[in-house]
Amino acid sequence: MILTVDIGNTNIVFGVFDGDSLVLESRMDTNRHRMADQYAITMEQIFNLYGIKREEIKGAIISSVVPPVSDQLKISVNRAFGVTPVMIGAGIKTGLNILIDDPSTLGADLVCGAAGAKEFYPLPCIVIDLGTATKIYAVDKNGGFIGGVIAPGIKISLEALTGKTVSLPMISLDGGAPVIGRNTVDCMRSGLLYGHAGMLDSFIAKFKKQLGSDCSVVATGGFSSVIKEYCESDFRVDRQLLLKGLKVIYEKNAGKRK
Repeated sequence: MILTVDIGNTNIVFGVFDGDSLVLESRMDTNRHRMADQYAITMEQIFNLYGIKREEIKGAIISSVVPPVSDQLKISVNRAFGVTPVMIGAGIKTGLNILIDDPSTLGADLVCGAAGAKEFYPLPCIVIDLGTATKIYAVDKNGGFIGGVIAPGIKISLEALTGKTVSLPMISLDGGAPVIGRNTVDCMRSGLLYGHAGMLDSFIAKFKKQLGSDCSVVATGGFSSVIKEYCESDFRVDRQLLLKGLKVIYEKNAGKRK
């Protein structure tokens, strides 16, 4: 079994693959003050809950956009499972031709999402990652990462809206939203959800003009299922795209995949 770990700004998502099957997917909050032993104990408890024994883990790979947490997770995985994880970074084989101005600045999460898109979806492909930030990026027909867009995510937008106003409350995005709200909560939901969906629709259309209208579109991240119903564009939702991409990269570096 292979352990894959994606460290994001808000959550750490980890999965376990048995062959090509994802047999465990879970998450914990990203806490910069948590120590390696605490991470190790939490992971072991979750694995026990799912009946996975520590000796079944034969390899691991970690991507991170939070460097202070990376070191602690690397230590914790080694202590909990006795394996040294592969870390996404310079010198790692990804199977991608990274065509941006400075490839060394490309975020590990974007690398993993692009690797997953290249492996599992028709190219060219537009990837939408709806997490703390909203990232939209493109893999061309030759498997090249050609660039993308970074914008405030839905949660950040909500926090900014409520944090910079006196009378607007913190709200849940559950329950849907009419286009024209008739109360404060519905007006806020409409602005956040339809506003974000409109941005995605616009970028998808603009990306397709450059890439070709026959390109595939896939969305991942915590808000991907929520936002899809508000978009006019059609796309696939794949919540496990980054974990799949991590597994692909692990196998390339272990000599198990070309």
